[in-house]
Amino acid sequence: QVQLVESGGGRVQAGGSLRLSCAASGRSATLYSMAWFRQAPEKEREFVASTDWRGTATFYADSVKGRFTISRDNAKSSESSVNLQMNSLKPDDTAVYYCAARQGLPKMTLEYLYWGQGTPVTVSS
Repeated sequence: QVQLVESGGGRVQAGGSLRLSCAASGRSATLYSMAWFRQAPEKEREFVASTDWRGTATFYADSVKGRFTISRDNAKSSESSVNLQMNSLKPDDTAVYYCAARQGLPKMTLEYLYWGQGTPVTVSS
């Protein structure tokens, strides 16, 4: 089992930046593909970015390409951190951001087994 804890959310003005972090712990946590999703009020949860267990293959939603960067650090065999650097933020980026993990290849769908509690991001105009 993998435990995920997000941090780094907050309030920022449009055009600003935030960095989200997700600490993953558990057996073989470093071998899981990781992703970020977000859910705005009264909207469905949507894919933002994902990476494979090495952090070498990355995927992004069209809406965040060129503005967001996902990265990961596998410091120990049972711990991994995944970051989401968000630049040029827009009011439409306002949402609760969730970290997720799955075995196998990263996906852009909700097919992830483990989920964090979420961290809120508010972008004001």
